Amino acid sequence: MRIAVVGPCGSGKTTLVAGLLALGYEARECVQEHSYVPTMWQRISRPDVLIYLDVPLAVIRQRKPRSDWTQAILDEQHRRLAHARAGCHLYLRTEDLTPQEVLQRVVDFLRQLEVRDRF
Repeated sequence: MRIAVVGPCGSGKTTLVAGLLALGYEARECVQEHSYVPTMWQRISRPDVLIYLDVPLAVIRQRKPRSDWTQAILDEQHRRLAHARAGCHLYLRTEDLTPQEVLQRVVDFLRQLEVRDRF
């Protein structure tokens, strides 16, 4: 199963992808340069699952202390990622979750997909 992970900076994409790779999943993070293209997931071999991680600006600033992010920048990124959010298989807010909890929720979702696909 090929998995693409997208979302704003500080959402936990990199950590999630590392965890999925460690568990043997084929996962890749969509970098922001590709996020402006509506068919961004096609750039990574047409994944089977698109996961969107989201987080509010206050959390981005907390997770990236030197960040010069503004609400306008986050709003623009959300606008550019709207096609991904509309087409994702799993949308997950990460501000109240640890990286391990994010990974576990995604793995649980993927296992449900795998079970459903068997029938």
